[in-house]
Amino acid sequence: MSATAASTGETAEASGLNEKQRRIVDHLEREADGTDYFKSRGIGEALDMSAKEVGANMRAVREAAPFEIEKWGYSSGTTWKVTI
Repeated sequence: MSATAASTGETAEASGLNEKQRRIVDHLEREADGTDYFKSRGIGEALDMSAKEVGANMRAVREAAPFEIEKWGYSSGTTWKVTI
């Protein structure tokens, strides 16, 4: 994915993400500052989704996002390392 994309919304839409996946990409881009860590539970609470819904959508999000997302840990739920 090009780092020069006009916006995350356009990038996510072009890559065929569904609405939930676009909301996750937008949330992570808005909330991350450099390198940050997010729990699936926290993302879900912010977006009115369950942690399970977030986790189920993260594979597509990881492949399409214009930034790096890495599965980081499982202690008390899945943690994602996001590097903008």
